[in-house]
Amino acid sequence: MSDALQRCPRCGNENPADSYQCSFCGKRLRFERIENIGIFKRIESEAWTNPLPWYLKIAYLFIRPNYAFWDINHKRKNAPGFLILLFNSLLWGLMGLAFFSHFQITSISGQAISPLSVWLISYQLSVFIAFFIFGFVFQFVYFAILIWLFSKAANYAVGFSERLESRFGEDEKFERKEMSPFSIYKGGTILQKQQSHKFKMMLCAFAPFLLINGIKILIILIAFPSTTMDASLESFNLDIYNNLFNSPVWAVLDLLDALTIAIWIPILSSIAIRELGNSSTYRVLISSIIVGVLVAIFFYFMRPTLFGAFI
Repeated sequence: MSDALQRCPRCGNENPADSYQCSFCGKRLRFERIENIGIFKRIESEAWTNPLPWYLKIAYLFIRPNYAFWDINHKRKNAPGFLILLFNSLLWGLMGLAFFSHFQITSISGQAISPLSVWLISYQLSVFIAFFIFGFVFQFVYFAILIWLFSKAANYAVGFSERLESRFGEDEKFERKEMSPFSIYKGGTILQKQQSHKFKMMLCAFAPFLLINGIKILIILIAFPSTTMDASLESFNLDIYNNLFNSPVWAVLDLLDALTIAIWIPILSSIAIRELGNSSTYRVLISSIIVGVLVAIFFYFMRPTLFGAFI
């Protein structure tokens, strides 16, 4: 970052020359055309007093993501990132139930069972728990890798790590010198010391999966074929599973994930990085879109389920 300084025309404090907003009062210091678009507009005219409750934070991530990240950035330790991860994992559990609901078990070794039998309820509960645990572990690792990739791309675009070090301290954990990028300014400068909570804040960018996973559950319930079966090794028929796993519905599910990763997640990630680093919206957005598109191509568009549906 440049050593040159610029003075804020509103509060009079000095900021680095490449700052896009005043670090003390939030006044816009540099303008980009893309910020005329609603979701990318920087919030500068509203006084921040108290953080939104967690459920409103999540709601605003869908309807006004710029406002949501502006609010989260003031008190990042309250960012609902891990709640979003937890809720997505619960949706994975429901997704597993939705998928296995198409295997309608009516008997065990020829003996009819009731839909309310203890065995069947235990089976459904075990499916939910297995998918919940797998979903939590998979998404934690997957989201962590994506956050690392978005951050690396932002390093090339705007020097993201350098900006964080300049704003919050020299060590990567940002434990000693961290300070809110936007302090409250009311008749004086009030500096709010807090940790950066970069990972927790950037996890919020994956809120769209709450909607996408909900849509996928409905698609699984409606579009997949159902079959009755006897839960015994003697009556096991591989064709029952092949009919489901070879269904073109998988292509629709993959396409939903691919478009979310290629477009929606990069947009929210770029806003989160912009707020954390007080950097250019346009340059961070371009770098994030490139990462999102590449991940979507290699992780989703190369899947045989997607190709098989359209060939």
